[in-house]
Amino acid sequence: MSSSKLKTVSIQHTAAPKKPSKAQKQFNTLTQKIDAQKKRLLQWQETIPLIQQKAAGEYRTLSEEYGTQRAALVNLFDRSYADKRFKKTDKSKLEHLIVSITAGLIEDHGMDDLKPLYNKYSDYDFDADREENDAEMAAMMKSMLEEVLGEELDDDLDFSSFENLQAGMDEILREREAKAEAAEARRSQRKKTAKQLEKEAKQQEEEQNISKSIREVYRKLSMALHPDREQDDNERERKTELMKQVNAAYEKKDLLRLLGLQLEIEQVDQAHLNNIAEDRLKHFNKLLKEQLEELQQEIADLEYQYKLLLQLPPFMPLSPKELMSTLDRDIRNLRGDIAGIKQDLKTFADPANLKAWLKHYKIPKHPTQDDLFFGVDEF
Repeated sequence: MSSSKLKTVSIQHTAAPKKPSKAQKQFNTLTQKIDAQKKRLLQWQETIPLIQQKAAGEYRTLSEEYGTQRAALVNLFDRSYADKRFKKTDKSKLEHLIVSITAGLIEDHGMDDLKPLYNKYSDYDFDADREENDAEMAAMMKSMLEEVLGEELDDDLDFSSFENLQAGMDEILREREAKAEAAEARRSQRKKTAKQLEKEAKQQEEEQNISKSIREVYRKLSMALHPDREQDDNERERKTELMKQVNAAYEKKDLLRLLGLQLEIEQVDQAHLNNIAEDRLKHFNKLLKEQLEELQQEIADLEYQYKLLLQLPPFMPLSPKELMSTLDRDIRNLRGDIAGIKQDLKTFADPANLKAWLKHYKIPKHPTQDDLFFGVDEF
C-alpha cells in the first residue's frame, strides 16, 4: 500500500432536472461508496503511523517496566517459598503463581533467564511446554485460516509466528494465482465457440470504451492544466501540482478523482455530472465498480493484519479509532498494573502480609492473564 495519503473530493448529487436513469443512479451510488471507502482508507493511513509511534515508544517502555516489576515480584515469591512460616497450602499457591508469571515473562518479554525458576516449580520443562502449546496454537490458526480460505491447508505450513503465517498466506495466494493463470491459458488454447468469441469481442470493446472515456477526461484536464502554457509563476505552480494529481489519478485509473478534479477547476459543473450520456455512464460504472472492489480489498488486507495481532475473528469489524482506543486502554492498564505491583512489592516484603494475602488467594480453575495481576486492593 502506498504511504502517500489520499486526497478525496466529494461529488454531491443534487437533484437533476429530469428523473435519473438506472445507470445514473448506479453512478451516484458507486461514487458515494468510493468516496466513503477513500475516507476510510485515509483514516487508516493517518492513524497507522500514530499507532506505530505510540506502540514503539510509550507502550514499549511501559511494557518493559511491567516485565521488570513482575520479575521482581516472582523472585520475591521464590525467596518466600523457602521461609518456614509458609505452610503446604501457601507453598502450593506460590508454586502456581511462580509458574504462571514466569511463563508469561518468558513468552512475552523474552526473559529466558527465568526458565530455571519455571522448571523448578513446574512439573514440566518450559521448552517442552512451549512446544506443546505452539502445536495447539498452530492447529487453531490452521483451522481458522481453512475456514477463511475455504480449503484444507498442508500440515507442513509454519504457523509459529505472524511472519511465518503471512509468508505462508502469500505462498497460498501465489499458488492460487498461478493455477488460475494456468487454467486460463489452457482455456485460451482450446478452439473457441462463436459465442465465446462474441463475448470476448464485446469485453474487448467495453475495455476500449472505458479506456477511451477515461482518456478523454484526462485529455481535457491536461489541456486545461498544462503548466507550460501559463505565464504567471504562482498559477504555473498551482497547475503543476494539480497536474501531478491528474497524472497519479490517471495512472491508477481513478475515475472518481479525475471527475473531482474537473469539478475543482470548474471544468465541469454538477449539472454536467448529473446528465452524463447513458452510454458513457455504463463505461464509467464498470470502471467505478472495479475501483470500489480494489479499495475494499486494500482496506480488508490492511485490517486483517491487525485482526491477527489482536486475535480477532476475520469477520469482526475494526476501525482505526477502535484500534487506537485499544492501544490507549492497554497503556492505561499498564500504568495501573505497574503501580499496583510496586505497592505489592513493598507490602509483601513483610512475610506476614504475604501470608495473609495468600490465605484469601484462590488458584483459578481456568486462569487468565487478568488473574495474574496484583494490586494493593486485593490485599
